[in-house]
Amino acid sequence: MLDQAVSELSKPRRRLPDQRWQIYPQKPEFAQNLAFLTNLSPIISQLLINRGIETPEQVQAFLNPESLVLPSPLEDFPDLAISLELLENAIASQTKIAICGDYDADGMTSTALLLRSLRTLGAQVDYAIPSRMHEGYGINKRIVEEFHSEGVGLILTVDNGISAFEPVARAKELGLAVIITDHHDIPQKLPPANAILNPKLIAESSPYRGVAGVGVAYILAVSLAQQLGQAKGLIQPMLALFTLGTIADLAPLTGVNRRWVKRGLQHLPKSHLPGIQALIQVGGVQARDEGAGEQGSRGAEEKIANPKSKIQNPKSLKPEDIGFRLGPRINAIGRIGNPQTVIELLTTDDMGVALERAMQCEQVNASRQEMCQQIEQEAIAYVETEFVTSLQKDRVLIVVQPNWHHGVIGIVASRLVERYGVPVFIGTYEDEGHIRGSARSIPEFHVFEALEYCHDLLGKFGGHKAAGGFSLPAENLEMVRSRLIEFANQCLEPQHLKPLLKIDAEVNLNHINQQLYQQLNALHPCGMDNPDPVFWTPNIQVVEQKIVGKGHIKLTVAQTIDNQEYRIKAIAWRWGDYFRLPPRVDIAYKLRENYFNGNTTIELELIGVRLPIPIQQFFASPPIQSSTTFEYNQRQYTCGFYKNGIEAELRIRNSEGKVLAIQPGHIIGLLGTNRQNAKEVNISQPQYDNIIQAALQALSVLSAEL
Repeated sequence: MLDQAVSELSKPRRRLPDQRWQIYPQKPEFAQNLAFLTNLSPIISQLLINRGIETPEQVQAFLNPESLVLPSPLEDFPDLAISLELLENAIASQTKIAICGDYDADGMTSTALLLRSLRTLGAQVDYAIPSRMHEGYGINKRIVEEFHSEGVGLILTVDNGISAFEPVARAKELGLAVIITDHHDIPQKLPPANAILNPKLIAESSPYRGVAGVGVAYILAVSLAQQLGQAKGLIQPMLALFTLGTIADLAPLTGVNRRWVKRGLQHLPKSHLPGIQALIQVGGVQARDEGAGEQGSRGAEEKIANPKSKIQNPKSLKPEDIGFRLGPRINAIGRIGNPQTVIELLTTDDMGVALERAMQCEQVNASRQEMCQQIEQEAIAYVETEFVTSLQKDRVLIVVQPNWHHGVIGIVASRLVERYGVPVFIGTYEDEGHIRGSARSIPEFHVFEALEYCHDLLGKFGGHKAAGGFSLPAENLEMVRSRLIEFANQCLEPQHLKPLLKIDAEVNLNHINQQLYQQLNALHPCGMDNPDPVFWTPNIQVVEQKIVGKGHIKLTVAQTIDNQEYRIKAIAWRWGDYFRLPPRVDIAYKLRENYFNGNTTIELELIGVRLPIPIQQFFASPPIQSSTTFEYNQRQYTCGFYKNGIEAELRIRNSEGKVLAIQPGHIIGLLGTNRQNAKEVNISQPQYDNIIQAALQALSVLSAEL
């Protein structure tokens, strides 16, 4: 039995994802009472309680955001009145206005939104977006001087500018007025602009506090149109662009964002903007094995698209339609293409032009996927060679290599955070003397503060808590590395260095059905600060599993309840490294609808897996040096836990002296009469798993007796 050969002997040892599972405390009585008061199901009540929504009034405001009474933006944004005056005067005098945008989805949708609205309101307006490859993020002196030479009188920044002291000072020297609209963190010294609109400068209690750059642009454009008495026909096109940019930028879906995004998702399928319709068409009807999606500018996922799956003018889209279908195609252009493609896509009124630009987005996104995969593989190989042994000590990862495209390294940074559980700063050489990079974070680490901690060693930098961008002289790399390690050790503890997985509630597989899925619609739109509900189910069986696409695991899981087996299909995106999963695990997941041949089924999207609790407990505090005997398939075995280095090891010995040794979290065990001649075997194979379960059962009896 123990020496049966398996096909996976040559595979390297792979642990399961090393995650921190944080399961919300369940409050069944409280949830039941809230459910009664609000006419909701107890499971929805528990999910709302998990999100800090605990009173009927809070439930009403959350579930029906239209019931919120909003203050006028003029009350909350101190510089909005002067901004409107500057724009009104520019339109009246036909002074040239120039928009300086950014090359991510937020920046490009903001640019398109203000271009469309200002042109409709009669302004003379053009735009510029700095070159990602040659200039990097934000307005710069070259753009300012170019605007001046073209006769521009008013500069309007979108999704940038809050840290651009010198370029704005140069604009003032040249006699140009400047309005900054941005949402990034506030630097110690504000630029000398005529007006600054930034939600980080307003009261924390304001419902406008969480808007992204496109949200600031939307507030400015709507306020201007209303002041000029020309809002009719303008609101819906701007709302579509606001929704696209807000979700793609991972802005929090709370406050006005929730209210406006909910409206926008209902409006998007019937939007009159050709660019939106072209994106929906290209993003939803792709007859290919794999499509890709990147959740905004700070994170990436690849999706397997069903050739027959399409958005067929539903009543409302969901955020994932933007996060996984529409947003990535826009972001890909900003990363490795020409932003003008997206601006033309979103501002044209010609459906033919829109479809051409949407197809360009599609092609660039395919290239972006391939590039990301290659750089990710190279980065992992480099980290495993150079840094993996020092991560617990350093508590931050700084990876710099030549010949990487800095347009996509931010996505790779997000994947490295997922893999290693530490903040990641990733860079590449612009030339021999300069490095440019991106940073992505974990909840306990503030990227912008970390960059400020290194400000004297950096060139340009910016960002917020979760993400940032930076440049530095190559000669400063090791000093920056030391400074970031110093900062990380001040704010991070060893227990922080695992990806945090927040789980809402335990659910058995027999309760997963269309009814539960429909109940969850009450929480939509889900996104940042209102995440998709995450459920977990303990001790399920992995019945089938295979690799599909570029390293995804497609599987069927089963749970037996009252002697009846319940099965459901699942997908684990980019988990190829963990294949094969052990046959018995606890799983954490989101629920997803799958459409195929006219049928709709509910499937699981796995985001977490761990050994079942009994097994974890054995490995955490095993009865060391205690052993017992058991019988399996009419053969006698002995088993026990033993120390091997710093970890406990389960050993099972047959009557012929062969031993199977298993360490926690590994799916590869050692089989042989001694360690020197032992061979590797895959313990997820049924013949090994069954005997391991029998051994654990025998040990649990022994533990109870002790």
